[in-house]
Amino acid sequence: MDWYYSQNGAQHGPVPEQELKNLIANQQIRTTDMAWHDGMPNWLPISQVPELAALAAPQTTPTAASAPGQAVAAQPSPYQTPQAAPQFNTGAPQHHIPNYLWQSIVVTLLCCLPAGIVAIVYAAKVDGLKAAGDWHAAKAASDNAKTWCLWSVGLTLAVFVIYFFIGIAGGLAGM
Repeated sequence: MDWYYSQNGAQHGPVPEQELKNLIANQQIRTTDMAWHDGMPNWLPISQVPELAALAAPQTTPTAASAPGQAVAAQPSPYQTPQAAPQFNTGAPQHHIPNYLWQSIVVTLLCCLPAGIVAIVYAAKVDGLKAAGDWHAAKAASDNAKTWCLWSVGLTLAVFVIYFFIGIAGGLAGM
């Protein structure tokens, strides 16, 4: 299984699971860094990912030497912990996924009303799914919108062809 992780706000990966486990065991990745793999709903700190948390050794912040009775000041961490789960690539390619909205509207107005409405419904879902990071569902909605647009145009062309031949047959019969 391939993993993605973030360190200092930058995304890394995909890396094989064993490589990520080695990085954690060698303390090259902190338990506060975020990790994600396909199938997880959100990015989580490594300390909260069951498969990885057991590998992480307790990490303490270095402290200054102190005299008896003197308070010890914690040294600042050299790492920046992300405040929220970064919205990185969630396994699907982030290339352009068209929504086919204008095409759906055109085929609804000019061609086939029922199929065009179905195309509009699917097309309207695409951008929201992309914004939510659900690239697979966005691609499926885009593909459905395209399919319904094509069916709408195809049905309309078929009806015109049938009417054309009926018109020719009726014209020949009237001669």
